[in-house]
Amino acid sequence: MIRSKIKWAALGGLILSLLSLLVHLLLANNSTSTAVLRRSNAWQGNTEAVTLIINRESPRFRRLWGNVKPLESLQPYANPRIKYPEANEHNNGFIYAKIFGGFEKIRSSICDLVSISRLLNATLVLPEIQESTRSKGISSKFKSFSYLYDEDQFIAALAKDVIVVKSLPNNLKDARKSNKFPIFKPKSSATPNFYIKDVLPKLRKNKVVGLVLTDGGGLQSILPPSMAEYQRLRCRVAFHALHFRPEIQALGHRMVERLRAWGQPYLSLHPGLTRDALAYHGCAELFQDIHTELIQYRRAQMINQGILKDDLIVDSHMKRANGSCPLMPEEVGLLLRAMSYSPRTIIYVSGSEIFGGQRVLIPLRAMYSNIADRTSLCSKEELSSLIGPETSLPSDEFQPPPRKSKKQLEEEWKKAGPRPRPLPPPPDRPIYKHEKEGWYGWITERDTEPDPSLSDLRSQAHRLLWDALDYIVSLEADAFFPGFNNDGTGSPEFSSLVMGHRLYEMASVRTYRPDRKVLIDLLSNISDHLYHPRRNWTIAVQEHLNRSLTEEGLVKQSRLSKPTSFLSHPLPECSCRTSESAEIPIPVKDKGERLLYGGEDECPKWMKHSLATVSKTTISKESANAGESESQEDDTDLDGQQESDETGTDSSPPSTQDEEMDPDD
Repeated sequence: MIRSKIKWAALGGLILSLLSLLVHLLLANNSTSTAVLRRSNAWQGNTEAVTLIINRESPRFRRLWGNVKPLESLQPYANPRIKYPEANEHNNGFIYAKIFGGFEKIRSSICDLVSISRLLNATLVLPEIQESTRSKGISSKFKSFSYLYDEDQFIAALAKDVIVVKSLPNNLKDARKSNKFPIFKPKSSATPNFYIKDVLPKLRKNKVVGLVLTDGGGLQSILPPSMAEYQRLRCRVAFHALHFRPEIQALGHRMVERLRAWGQPYLSLHPGLTRDALAYHGCAELFQDIHTELIQYRRAQMINQGILKDDLIVDSHMKRANGSCPLMPEEVGLLLRAMSYSPRTIIYVSGSEIFGGQRVLIPLRAMYSNIADRTSLCSKEELSSLIGPETSLPSDEFQPPPRKSKKQLEEEWKKAGPRPRPLPPPPDRPIYKHEKEGWYGWITERDTEPDPSLSDLRSQAHRLLWDALDYIVSLEADAFFPGFNNDGTGSPEFSSLVMGHRLYEMASVRTYRPDRKVLIDLLSNISDHLYHPRRNWTIAVQEHLNRSLTEEGLVKQSRLSKPTSFLSHPLPECSCRTSESAEIPIPVKDKGERLLYGGEDECPKWMKHSLATVSKTTISKESANAGESESQEDDTDLDGQQESDETGTDSSPPSTQDEEMDPDD
């Protein structure tokens, strides 16, 4: 009897345990599904997503996101200032061009091509973007130029400046195929005299010349004051004629809407961690293991090609101290925390290539939980729709190397030189297939980097699309922080182009222009305990970054960036001022009497009237919003807002959060 009762009790306990386990599993599954759905809705801009209520009139908001008042008088104005003769079809001939390079080189080269065509009074054939030609395996749906930009918009916008056609006339196509016309390979520092004396006579004689641009441009950045109209033409090309094709623009603006659906501003960060930049400046030692070797391989390749005239092995830490290396993501996170940006600030990480992958972003993600990029804002279907239909690649491109005898391996091991030359595998060590696949699989088997495969070439073409999306999102951001600009290579780079575009369209929007040498010095002194007044580390960072937003930052930007890329600093040629003459700043010049800041023309009356109308409308809206939020706290802390991530973290503000962050914490 007793045994029977024990059996029934055990059976009942087992049944209750199973029921309890089942309930827990259901609750956990429901909780996970809800969290994932909530996060998905938030990024997709669902109207039911959690929206943060922010007082945009609070001192904290203005300090972190507000416009820079000294620059509010600067307005975009790239119209011709003199009587400007329109382009004529009866000109000297055609210019046919091929452009090599990434997104930033392509954009800068196109602007130079239009200026060169105007200078030579020639018709421009839509240039071929070599990274996106059919031979690279991209979709046959797109032509070279139309893969990235809107052809019809480009032609129509420049109709008064330069005649642009989609292809050469039939009588000249055969000459192009057989290379019967002169071809020039100008450097980005080529002067107008080079084109007038060397290129123009050949153009008049042959009626067509070819240009091959590889340095990110074909005309020197700084032109004499007498050629200011050509600088304004560059601005009209870059900021008005070069529109991305409609599908790219539509997806880019959807990404911005999804970021803004959170109900708070966002900051765009471009780390600038590309393999080429790291190799050029000798920053290999900032990384570890195989990444260091990959950087050194690329550096050796640059030295062999004559791109770089320097030693293979350099002191990376000395280069970093000189400001020659990019800021690492964790360093950017410390600087943003020193500026008092909330840990829940939305940060969009742009850049189609981040060398080291997501691993290098882990420290930044630990400091800022709301990190977004194109992969988190867009579905795979949306991204693949930009690419178009492509032929499938072989499923397995892996070709195992021929087996080596034990004696051969031992000989290679003995003859292997010092690093960064990679060592061959030690004797008797098996080589597995997964070690040979991927973008670094060659490193254990050969001393030279293999030629890019069709898959690599196709990825380079896709990278143009991802950079275009990042460009749109970075341009619309409430704040922009470059991890690496003014890199000293002499070629345009992504961050500088974004900074120049933002300076042209909305000069007063927050665009940080940090001096990396100063910041690296500050970051190196974190452990020195400089905490007495006016020497506080956090205060020093805030002062430097805030100064970089204003005229002081623009002067440095002009001195460093403009000599290599006009589009990175299109002042004063492409802007005007709306303020009264008494408020116009005194022009700042360098030793060569070149304008660094100031000297802009006064805006025309029609522009002043339009701006005044817009300003009145904005003020009335702000007054209405201020009346609605009068009952709110004046200095609302963003840390106290509800966090809408999948973890369901407590939304109450941290009790230990100070206004300034202790770097030793």
